[in-house]
Amino acid sequence: MANNVPSAGSRGGRVLLEGVGKVFGEGEGQVIAVDNVSLKIEAGEFVVLLGPSGCGKTTILRMIGGLERPTSGKLEFQGASQAGADIAIAFQDPRLFPWMSVADNISLPLRLRGISAGERRDRARDLSALVGLTGFEDASPNALSGGMKQRASIARALSVEPGTLLLDEPFGALDAMTRDQMNLELQRIWMTTGATIVLVTHSINEAVFLGDRIVLLSPRPGRIHRIYTADFPRPREVDIQSSAAFQSIVRDIRHELNGFANS
Repeated sequence: MANNVPSAGSRGGRVLLEGVGKVFGEGEGQVIAVDNVSLKIEAGEFVVLLGPSGCGKTTILRMIGGLERPTSGKLEFQGASQAGADIAIAFQDPRLFPWMSVADNISLPLRLRGISAGERRDRARDLSALVGLTGFEDASPNALSGGMKQRASIARALSVEPGTLLLDEPFGALDAMTRDQMNLELQRIWMTTGATIVLVTHSINEAVFLGDRIVLLSPRPGRIHRIYTADFPRPREVDIQSSAAFQSIVRDIRHELNGFANS
């Protein structure tokens, strides 16, 4: 794992799930979405949640982010409760406000925390540079491409300097070339900030390219079926996807997913 440690160190948050489960509804309409998930995510690690549709990937992410409360089990964040954790979330839909500039969208969490206008402006400028949006700070979100909107969304999530960044299919709606570019950018941002990242994706290639570990979940109720280690040096280039070692992991994961579909 030495080659996978972000260059900025491990200021990221440590996340611990112990026997975590989630049930929706009651009685005959009850649905067990996640069952007995135990996982330790180390500070500064990049972990990917992968699995068939409806397996509970997003539910687990939402529980880590405090948007859903576990029905059973325990969640810890470097020994703190969820309320004391330093977490930010970015979704597939960038959810930018069209009446606000890119810079104002990025710095909105700081505004809500009462940070001064000057400090917000400086932080928005720095984050725009980090995600490759220099020169677009005063633009309207409607003037941005899909990839640029996602850059702004990730920058907004990073504005509060979170220890843990949660990403729910952030590039799912992008074309293949733009998605490859955003994967490279996300890797660079992660290595620069040192944050812990948990990513939900349906793309096997994306999971293996970005992750230190890929957590494969079983069909509902979601349980950890297998954890893969992608121990490739950082930074990774797109060409690594054609290597025999990379393709071996991809084939193994695809075989498992096909097994789920045929069972």
